[in-house]
Amino acid sequence: MQRGHTVKVLDTLKFAIDLQEGIPDLYFRQKPLSTYDAVLPRIGASITYYGTAVVRQFQEMDIFCANTAHGIINSRDKLRSLQILSRHHIGIPRTTFVRDKKDVLPAIERVGGAPVVIKLIEGTQGIGVLLAETVSAAESIIELLQSQKQNVLIQKFVAESKGKDIRAFVVGDRVVAAMRRTAQGQEFRSNVHRGGIAEAVELDERYQETAVRASQILGLRVAGVDMLEGKKGPQIMEVNSSPGLEGIETSTGMDVAGSVIDYISAQVDFPEIDIRQRLTVSKGYGVTEVYVPEGSNFIGVTIKDSMLSEKDINVLTLYRGNKVIPNPRPDRILEPEDKLLCFGKLESMRDMIPSKTRRRRRPVIKELVPQNG
Repeated sequence: MQRGHTVKVLDTLKFAIDLQEGIPDLYFRQKPLSTYDAVLPRIGASITYYGTAVVRQFQEMDIFCANTAHGIINSRDKLRSLQILSRHHIGIPRTTFVRDKKDVLPAIERVGGAPVVIKLIEGTQGIGVLLAETVSAAESIIELLQSQKQNVLIQKFVAESKGKDIRAFVVGDRVVAAMRRTAQGQEFRSNVHRGGIAEAVELDERYQETAVRASQILGLRVAGVDMLEGKKGPQIMEVNSSPGLEGIETSTGMDVAGSVIDYISAQVDFPEIDIRQRLTVSKGYGVTEVYVPEGSNFIGVTIKDSMLSEKDINVLTLYRGNKVIPNPRPDRILEPEDKLLCFGKLESMRDMIPSKTRRRRRPVIKELVPQNG
């Protein structure tokens, strides 16, 4: 209201989704939905399926959503989010996921042995997060949870974090506020909902870049990124698509909500295009990621001299380690393990991608049967 906007809070479960050829529509409390410019989704974990369906419908109606349904789904499942982050240069605690009882002990050993953190895949606010001090305790907890049809992750305990973590609030491409949360007493979980104490913290560039990149990789524009301070730098624990405001605004004194509203307003006036949803922009053209491996002819060559433009390929973004370099200069020299996000002729880009080198394994043929459709 203070910024001249009209805001309404609408109950997600009161929407009805109408589908017909060429006219995606929404009803709210049995009436056609009024006109809206933007949506800030706040989807509770218990209504993820229906909530993301409503958000997706807003997207199909070309109404700007601060977080997309795709991003919310990616972040809501701890296993899914870590699977996505693990292939990028993003620090995460060593994590494993098993179902067979025989795999539990080897899994604990792989993450470094006890103590280990055991997490329910869909837990929030520290609920369903347990610390097992011994291997036998870990076995018992995992067996009990699995007997209750719960999916659990086994995760390395980052001892150097000492009951502390960092919450970075990401809006767009920057961290607008950050706090350090400290667990109290014997509690190892630092969540404010679990009694943790929060204080403002100034993040260095590496922590800021990690928080922003993790949000972007998962497809979120507004996110609360929880990180541990490990020996090797930031370790992502979780990326929250519906982060709370009270704790971080109180501890930092920042108008975080105002930053979110300003960002949404700017996007409505000048929207970004999510190229990941435009797999084929026009016939024969598209967007793909090109990897520069050791031994590539591109190493030591500038983007200009790589002759990509002559092949009708434009480099949109260069990923180098933890750095994201949008619209890189033509004179930038390519290095081993660079990743190039490119737009251009798909045929030309396919020719650039070398055959993948994989570890030697025994050949296995396995039929995958889809579950639940």
